[in-house]
Amino acid sequence: MPSVAVLCCCIFAVLHFTSNVLAYENLALHQPAWQSSTWSYNGVFYTADLAVDGQYTDLRYWGGQCAMSWGQTTAEWRVDLGAVKSIHHVCIQHAMINIVRDEDDVYTGYFLGFSVYISNTTNKEGGVLCFRDTDYTRATIPNPVNITCPYHGRYVIYYNNRTHRPYPEGYSDYVFTDLCEVEVYGCPILGFYGENCSIPCPQSYFCHITEGTRLGCLPGYYGQNCSKSCSQNCFCNITEGTCLHCIPGYMGLNCIEKCGENTYGAECKQSCGRCSNGEPCHHVDGSCPSGCNAGAYGVKCKQSCGNCSSGDPCHHVDGSCPSGCNAGAYGVTCKQPCGICYNGDPCNDVDGTCPSGCDAGVYNDDYCDIECPEGTYGPNCQNNCSLNCAVSARCNVKTGKCTGGCQAGWKSSICDEKCGNNTYGVECRQSCGNCSNGEPCHHVDGSCQFGCEAGVYGKKCDIECPAGRYGRRCYETCGDQCQGCNRFSGVCDLGCLPGWTGQRCDEPCTFGNNEFDQVIYMRLFSNFFLFQ
Repeated sequence: MPSVAVLCCCIFAVLHFTSNVLAYENLALHQPAWQSSTWSYNGVFYTADLAVDGQYTDLRYWGGQCAMSWGQTTAEWRVDLGAVKSIHHVCIQHAMINIVRDEDDVYTGYFLGFSVYISNTTNKEGGVLCFRDTDYTRATIPNPVNITCPYHGRYVIYYNNRTHRPYPEGYSDYVFTDLCEVEVYGCPILGFYGENCSIPCPQSYFCHITEGTRLGCLPGYYGQNCSKSCSQNCFCNITEGTCLHCIPGYMGLNCIEKCGENTYGAECKQSCGRCSNGEPCHHVDGSCPSGCNAGAYGVKCKQSCGNCSSGDPCHHVDGSCPSGCNAGAYGVTCKQPCGICYNGDPCNDVDGTCPSGCDAGVYNDDYCDIECPEGTYGPNCQNNCSLNCAVSARCNVKTGKCTGGCQAGWKSSICDEKCGNNTYGVECRQSCGNCSNGEPCHHVDGSCQFGCEAGVYGKKCDIECPAGRYGRRCYETCGDQCQGCNRFSGVCDLGCLPGWTGQRCDEPCTFGNNEFDQVIYMRLFSNFFLFQ
């Protein structure tokens, strides 16, 4: 699918309006870009320049080829063409996940309602509104979006917002840039239009890119008919001829001086890249005439080489690594980080796939670069965190170890074992053990589901029978003649009241059968002999 998207933009530039656009160039390629915020993931920053680097074979959000911002109420991105250029159309390639778009595709809701402005300053309000989406839905927004935009300007500005509720159906609550590529096609030199950008505008004028109608004076001319000359390197006041501002590469009151001190471009505000041996770059376009220092590439030597194999230098023009990538990186320029492949294996250095699958804690088909969603863990996130975790279903994405330990009644690192050995509660720290017939207590609250052993009562069977009671649930009452009975069996451990006998003191004494009777007998016997 990404390769189809690439063809779409190119086909528009080649075929639209027949042959008169054959020479339209991508004026935005490798030009300075800016966005209102930058999203990062796993140490990778998805910066604004990724939308003008010419690379968009991987349209996934995490593919490393798209400029992406944080979700906010406004999102803005712009590219500086370096000077006022004659623009024909803009091709916008958004990031995407689903090949087929429909109303359930939440990602397209991030883009709905976007606008494109052309301006001579960084302020969109001072420019012209080229396009505003008012009709697209989640299912109908195309990718890429091709916008005819026949204006002159230096900055192309992409803007979206969610600042005024209610939003149309399908719109997201927040907006993102998520631009994989923005191509701005037009004529690279003012003063030409039409087929191959080869038809000169009326003398000393710049004109409409397809119709040739006059729009303003070219640099170096002024006056009512643009017939008077001023410095060739400046845009002149149309009546007085004084320089208003210089064309790229020049500076000074009359725009005669070339940019110096390692600068170039409009107002000499751009810094040169890492040209070979410290040579100055070209004062107009920033190119390095003798190539780049080691570790840099591109026409302006502003881009850094990726993680090429064995530290080899990358190609000085396109940044490709001729010997492939070091472990942990992939792609033509070896700038994209591998996901977390199984057992630490390296990913394929061409497409980034993990041949052995994903390691624990990540997923995403063969790329293994998205952390497991909350509540899952393990290889390819195929395991569910235990509902018995202290925070239900929240655990370490790699091991499944419960965050904050277990809920009451459970143990082990993944909280899949009930408390045992007559324990219960948080971390199984509390003891139980007086349940009926030796049954274990409930692992969570310590209760005895089938009642208590004799001699105790209560939900947890942890309260001894009060004095005078015994047996299961302490339902039985000790005998009235008992000095104090055993709470388990009811046996009178401390003996009976006088006149009673038996284990429970429930048998009346017969004469002589207890100590009291014997005392009485002895006294009577003694008195008998005294009176003889």
